[in-house]
Amino acid sequence: MRQSGKALWIVIGVLVFLVVAGFGFYKSGYDKAVRYEQATKKAWSDVDAVLQRRFDLIPNLVNTVKGYATHETELFQSLAQSREKYFQPGSSPADKIQASNQLTGLLSRLLVLKETYPELKANQNFLALQDQLEGTENRIAVARTRYNQAVETLNGYERALIGSFFCAKAGVKPAEYFEAGELAKGSAPTVEF
Repeated sequence: MRQSGKALWIVIGVLVFLVVAGFGFYKSGYDKAVRYEQATKKAWSDVDAVLQRRFDLIPNLVNTVKGYATHETELFQSLAQSREKYFQPGSSPADKIQASNQLTGLLSRLLVLKETYPELKANQNFLALQDQLEGTENRIAVARTRYNQAVETLNGYERALIGSFFCAKAGVKPAEYFEAGELAKGSAPTVEF
């Protein structure tokens, strides 16, 4: 009887160990899925913040250029529409990416106007705004890269055999990469001094 009691305690000990180890494994995988999702959301927030800065600079840049280029109303309207599209309530990251890519092409057209209007080229407000815009474009590039790295990590985990199980349990879905639009693929906006 003593032998069977010892064997019973060993079996119970092994079962408790397996339950604890299984729970630890499950918790670790689940937490990893949630952590990757949150990192992706944070990285998108960073992209959104610098895109917001870019869109906030646009009205100042447009108002400075308007005084010199009064007949460029189509360009100014397109910039306003792109900005409005970005700030629509309920916009998804994909919608914001599309609006941002549209804006990239419009900005290059706006910045080319300074070649047509030499007085604009010498305007201190325009030069300061152009400088701020260049810094913002650099921040956008860094934030996009970090976002895409977070998406790569999340999507890689979500596609892995074990990761897909935990992502499904946590309700974590794959994220979309921030890809350049057709206008941006052709050429980047040029900022010349």
